[in-house]
Amino acid sequence: MAFDQDRLAKLREQFDGENSSEIYDPRFARVGKKLFKGGKRAMPWAGVPTLLGAPHHQDANGLQVALTGLPMDLGVTNRAGTRFGPRAVRMVDRIGPYNHVLDCLPLHDMAVADIGDCPFTSRYQLEQSHHDIEAHIAAIMDAGALPLSVGGDHSITHPVLRAVGRDRPVGLIHIDAHCDTGGRTDGTKFHHGGPMRNAVLDGVLDPERTIQIGIRGAAEYLWEFSYASGMTVIHAEEIDGFGIPAIIARAKQVVGDGPTYLSFDIDAIDPAFAPGTGTPEVGGLTPREALELIRGLKGINLVGGDVVEIAPQYDTTDATARIAAQVLFEILSLMQFSPALASQPR
Repeated sequence: MAFDQDRLAKLREQFDGENSSEIYDPRFARVGKKLFKGGKRAMPWAGVPTLLGAPHHQDANGLQVALTGLPMDLGVTNRAGTRFGPRAVRMVDRIGPYNHVLDCLPLHDMAVADIGDCPFTSRYQLEQSHHDIEAHIAAIMDAGALPLSVGGDHSITHPVLRAVGRDRPVGLIHIDAHCDTGGRTDGTKFHHGGPMRNAVLDGVLDPERTIQIGIRGAAEYLWEFSYASGMTVIHAEEIDGFGIPAIIARAKQVVGDGPTYLSFDIDAIDPAFAPGTGTPEVGGLTPREALELIRGLKGINLVGGDVVEIAPQYDTTDATARIAAQVLFEILSLMQFSPALASQPR
């Protein structure tokens, strides 16, 4: 049967010629109104690179969410290079600005900016770097903003949690291949295999409101602290059996309505998709599973987040940085629906 000519004529009348740039659906018209300026969209390849294409600010004053880089990898146990993670994520184009699943434009609906990287006082001293990170995140919070960081190795999450949990211990949704609750090794407890243990023992992280998702690999014998402290651990091997919706429900049950931090290690993703990381583990999440998981957390009381362990020099393409940027965008989108945002300035 031939295409209905009357219908074709109506489509041409509505969508062709002078009307070809019109957006009729109110949901999409709201988006187009914010993104098109003078009939044009911003060119993603032009301008100064920033995290998610956000505007650049010198500090967090007047912001609701402050994006920042924490380029430090002095705590790695295997391959170094995650100090280049924030730069790699900044170079990724065409992430967002519209989240069609959560139906939001976080860069336009919130006061968000990239405030640059943490100013480190030494490139050699791990513990001093942690002090610098804690002070940097504390300054963001003192300005009334929620911190969203890009690492850097996973040891950065310990000083971040010290700042975020300074007034009360927070809950944690931790998506990773490793529990990162190991103890002292090679003479120090400050390494990327122990930040969650350190945060609990510092009194800034509530282990009974902590869930760790995607855990796998040969280091299970190092993670007894997770179980002893009351954390909920979901191994990668259990994900197919549970299903992503059930894991989302469990995560929401564990963290409840209290203040919660979200930490995403890029090695949660299977190295077939994200090879650019220091400690890759076979058998991880697909990017689609990770995005479904994060998007399902809409409505949690999110007070901060990070994406860590991006090491671009091990990438055959920019796939790892691109996945990390998308995850960062999804976490930023969650923040728009966080009860914590109601207390932030606009």
